[in-house]
Amino acid sequence: MLAVLLSMLLAISGPLRAEELKLPNLGESSTSMFSAEFEYQLGRTWLRIFRSQVPTVDDPLLHDYLEHLIYLLVSHSKLEDRRVEIVIVDSPEINAFAVPGGVIGINNGLLLYAQTEDELVTVLSHEIAHLSQRHFSRGVEFQQKNQPLTLAAMLASFVLLATAGADAGMAALSATQAAAQSSALRYSRTNEQEADRVGMQTLVDAGFDPHAAPTMFERMMQASRYSSTDRIPEFLRTHPLSESRIADTRNRARQYPEQEPTVSLDYQLMRARVANELATSPEEAVQKFRSELAGTPRSAEAATYGLVLALTAAGKTDQAGLELDGIWSNSPDRIEYVIADAEIDMARDQPDKAVTKLAARLKLNPGNHALTMTYANALMMDGKPHIAEEVLVAQSKLNPNDPGLWYLLAEVQGLAGNIVALHQSRAEYFILNGNLDQAEKQLNYALKLTRGDYLTSAKINQRLADIAVMRAQMDG
Repeated sequence: MLAVLLSMLLAISGPLRAEELKLPNLGESSTSMFSAEFEYQLGRTWLRIFRSQVPTVDDPLLHDYLEHLIYLLVSHSKLEDRRVEIVIVDSPEINAFAVPGGVIGINNGLLLYAQTEDELVTVLSHEIAHLSQRHFSRGVEFQQKNQPLTLAAMLASFVLLATAGADAGMAALSATQAAAQSSALRYSRTNEQEADRVGMQTLVDAGFDPHAAPTMFERMMQASRYSSTDRIPEFLRTHPLSESRIADTRNRARQYPEQEPTVSLDYQLMRARVANELATSPEEAVQKFRSELAGTPRSAEAATYGLVLALTAAGKTDQAGLELDGIWSNSPDRIEYVIADAEIDMARDQPDKAVTKLAARLKLNPGNHALTMTYANALMMDGKPHIAEEVLVAQSKLNPNDPGLWYLLAEVQGLAGNIVALHQSRAEYFILNGNLDQAEKQLNYALKLTRGDYLTSAKINQRLADIAVMRAQMDG
């Protein structure tokens, strides 16, 4: 992955001018030939391309949870540029990855595999360490010795590396640069060892259990041994483990005292959401959680919550309501349960009840993204698109990089009859998903409808100019 991104940068940037080089002090044997701002822009360009080709998860609750967890880790890391953005990939594969410029990708399937929050943090802190140590920029000197690939080939290969599997991605790369990839793999092993060390220090400083790291790695290693070649966990394909690496991690963990195992309800609730997202049908999810509750679940409350979501999706709202009542009394202020209750109301075709409840809760938690998105959806179902538009326009200023927000905003603006704004919101959605041609079409549609509204026309023309710059960046 490192080699692909290095080649991508070289293809985009072309020959470097002396005034463009910046060499911040990153510690012994670490230099950076590219500024943090350059990496930031590269990461955002890559993210748009990535979203255009890979299915992602639109789950504000899950996104907020992971965002808060990653920011906690980042605040205890050595990462200097903390403008981090996450993308959740809709895939059962076990994988996470980091892209220069602060983009962190997480497969939702990883949450099902990591049994505890500490185990998940092991993987996330490792990825943050790759960013903080600037492994990308530090590899430029190495990569410059190799002939860069074309941007199209590198993009296709990197998307495969991050999703379909390293084998497929490396095969795509090998057609043009097999020898360089062999050298890059040797170089990346050193980076992996450094990321293990730095990542463990990050998770310890953030208050998590370092003993979860060797536990997570050992289970991953076992999963690879008992799997066919095409079922090896994706994280292991791009982050190869060895017995010596696990032993090193175990030895580092022994420097810290053993901790009493704890169950993070927040994390277990998110695992329940992911189990519903990845289930082939609501009925399958209902059966899964009923079976789990009949045994000894890690968290009975989280399993019940998962059952509530599954029953709601299956249209069994009365049963869902009864199950929710059984856990809600323990945590009356928990937002996950408030939203679950509102979703039951909407499934019963009673959006007015959901609107009332969510409006009251938003007075206590103003700006909460998950609550606001659910509230806007309830308003739309209740035949109040004008109010929903007002709510989402305000929220877009707080969360401008959420594609799901712009998609819903365009929908409510269409119902409200605000066609110019509908096209503008659609354009923002397409921009975030890397479809610049469609974004440009939507803005041109809007421009034709402005009819002398010079302020709106100026904003649209500026956004068209922005798209031209984005296209140049994406085309290299």
